[in-house]
Amino acid sequence: MAYQIDSSCIGCGACAADCPTSCISEDGGVYKIDEASCIDCGACASNCPVGSPKQI
Repeated sequence: MAYQIDSSCIGCGACAADCPTSCISEDGGVYKIDEASCIDCGACASNCPVGSPKQI
């Protein structure tokens, strides 16, 4: 399983800064996770102030 950032993303970048595989990138003011590179560690979800990353 991987994580996916939903529409509640506020574009703060906290998730990208904490991702150990650098699979999160900014796209048009919001962040997206490359699901193929995601190792399902949950670092992005635990540091997001709005809980945007969700496990899929």
